[in-house]
Amino acid sequence: MKEKEYYNEIESFIKKNEISKKRRVLEDNYDTLNNYWNIGRLLVEAQGGQEKAKYGDELIKKWSKQYKESYGKGYNSTNLKNFRLFYLLYSKSPTLSDQLTWSHIVELLPIKEENKRNYYINEVINNNLSVRQLREEIKSKAYERLLDKPKQINLILPKDKYTLTSNMKNPIIIKIDKNKMINNEKDLELTILSEITFVLTQLGKGFAFIGNQYKINNYYIDILLFNIELNCYVVVELKVRKLKVEDKAQVEMYMKLVDENIKKATQNKTIGIIISKEQDDYVVNFVRSNDLIPLIYEIVRK
Repeated sequence: MKEKEYYNEIESFIKKNEISKKRRVLEDNYDTLNNYWNIGRLLVEAQGGQEKAKYGDELIKKWSKQYKESYGKGYNSTNLKNFRLFYLLYSKSPTLSDQLTWSHIVELLPIKEENKRNYYINEVINNNLSVRQLREEIKSKAYERLLDKPKQINLILPKDKYTLTSNMKNPIIIKIDKNKMINNEKDLELTILSEITFVLTQLGKGFAFIGNQYKINNYYIDILLFNIELNCYVVVELKVRKLKVEDKAQVEMYMKLVDENIKKATQNKTIGIIISKEQDDYVVNFVRSNDLIPLIYEIVRK
């Protein structure tokens, strides 16, 4: 195929994309990713294959001027390079998922490590993350903070492989107002509740808020959660001091109360969490099967 033929074929995909713009929201449409992927594919072919395409930008600079004049700045050299990188990174599939828009893809393109990229794609698909939420996950280094980082992350992790630490972060982050002080357990509870959605995503996948100061018999559980993936309740006890031996015993008692009073026969045994203060950090301790799994709970002032 000659250079002019490549130019014309790319232009045909651009025309197709522009014509269909009126009938869709650009970033949410299957056709958008498919067209951009095909543009990237043709650019790579026109530049002589994947190895040469990584370095050759002269063709893109020349064609982008013409495309931009005819169809607007959406086809400038930067975007054409992104289309090319899109193809180079995802040469086996143009779509990935209908939950990923082009704006999601643009956030993912700078990530060179495949495992890291796949992790964030799974996050978008599994948790229906918006572009802004994905950007926040990347900025907060969610992948780097994974406690149990798999050697290989495939797209869409199978549910049957989910464990307590599958999507857990370390450190776990909570954002609070820079002028707010945490002097007691009630302050810590209100701080967590004010950012409950963000905090639950830090703990891992599938956590849902049930209630705070949840009463069972004559006892009050600071925070009660449920994990859909593990099919069990999770009790949370808050301390603004170092962990003590009796804290674990207290949480185990709460776990037993939940199991005896509200757990259904089809649900798994309750898990416990103790958040305690160790020097300037808050440590999250998971209690299950008589074990403690400590994590760091980092307070970030906003």
